[in-house]
Amino acid sequence: MEQCRDLQTIRQRVRYKFASYERYNFSTRCDDFLKAFFDLAQEFDSLEDYYRICVAVPLEMTGINSALYLFDEEVSGLFLVCDSIQGVLVHKQTAPVNIVYSRTPYSTDSCFIIPVYAKAPPSEGHFSDPSSKVDTPGERFHELQESDGGNRVLGMYSVCNVQNLSESDLFFFTKYANRIGYNLHNRLLALANINHLKFINTLVMDIEHNVIVPNMYFRHLFNQLRKKITELDQLREKMRELVESDHGKHDCSSCLTSCDNLSADLFSYHHDLVKHHANISLFLESLFRREHFERGHLVLHPQKSVVEKEIILPQLEHYANRFKTAGITVVRPKNMKGEEYPIKVDVGLLSQVYANLFSNAIKYSREITDHQGIVRKAVSYGRETVDNFPRPGGKGIKFNVFSTGSNITADEREQIFQEGVRGRDCGISPGTGHGLSFIRHVIVLHGGIVGCEATEQGNNFYFILPA
Repeated sequence: MEQCRDLQTIRQRVRYKFASYERYNFSTRCDDFLKAFFDLAQEFDSLEDYYRICVAVPLEMTGINSALYLFDEEVSGLFLVCDSIQGVLVHKQTAPVNIVYSRTPYSTDSCFIIPVYAKAPPSEGHFSDPSSKVDTPGERFHELQESDGGNRVLGMYSVCNVQNLSESDLFFFTKYANRIGYNLHNRLLALANINHLKFINTLVMDIEHNVIVPNMYFRHLFNQLRKKITELDQLREKMRELVESDHGKHDCSSCLTSCDNLSADLFSYHHDLVKHHANISLFLESLFRREHFERGHLVLHPQKSVVEKEIILPQLEHYANRFKTAGITVVRPKNMKGEEYPIKVDVGLLSQVYANLFSNAIKYSREITDHQGIVRKAVSYGRETVDNFPRPGGKGIKFNVFSTGSNITADEREQIFQEGVRGRDCGISPGTGHGLSFIRHVIVLHGGIVGCEATEQGNNFYFILPA
């Protein structure tokens, strides 16, 4: 019977696998070992449980202790994530000096160290001498990562107390480490895809909240422009009538005054359109960066910035008319002008932080009576230095946005920066509870923290950034 060409490559691999199994000649106990590993890997979903399975199966089936070390890209080093003595570590431990990067298994003291490949390595079963390794861990890792396709080394697997193990036993653990790596690779890919989708969903909410909703302000400006253009047409007709009649200078003077007013209004709306367009363009640039979508998380573009001049004041100017319409007085601080020094921040994203804070202040500020009996509705901002942030001996800068009103309760302050949470005082004010969540996300990316404080006359929303 003629072979199906579509199955030819896979059938060839099946034959190769059968031949390999005969050559390996693993015992029934080894087959049960691998079956238990694969069954449990399918039974448990979480990454932490998978780490436990990797060390628990050898412990239960053979009584041998083992440990799994994985590479952490953030610090470019190997870390112990789980072993058969401690289980999954809450805080990862740096790998000991005898655990080094290697393309091939090697022995040291009483342990057998095996590379954990994302897929099966090109050659198997060759042991090496760790004393021949002269590369630094970072150099060694980057060399391993240059290998093409799935031959990426995810970490190292250590089998302990191997004095009584045969060459065949060590080879079996090499194959087991390959299975660990392949399953781990697939789990990490699936987790990365899930996180990527979650990020895109969050980014869509960011765009809706920070771009699409504010963009509706364009409609208001266009409506005002249309109204003024209509008035201009009416004025043109009036002036045409004046030209054709013998009216006095008073009527001409009135028309000139109307022209001046219309010109001022049109210039004002043009100015608002330019400002609003610049603001929306800044937000779009910071939310639609290619890196966000490639890496699956917001990527900062930090640059030295004088926060009040380059971020706060443009946002205040953008919201000036709305503050005025809401009857809110904006109090500028004395502790920023002339004293501020530049810090490295992402201007586009931090501008959206202040846009959200000012937008919330407009919606939720309430009138209060101060100590002098004066009724006022106000918003203020400022900054102050903070010692021992983010660590002892460090220095941070606390940025504040205060608004008058009733105090937010302690329970609300604990939860208000979570996604979808809104304060009890929100009433019928429009909102989704996403703005403060966005603020927290951006500030944490900058290495800072966020918070809210109740004061005698209102509430102070703040964030602290490392100086």
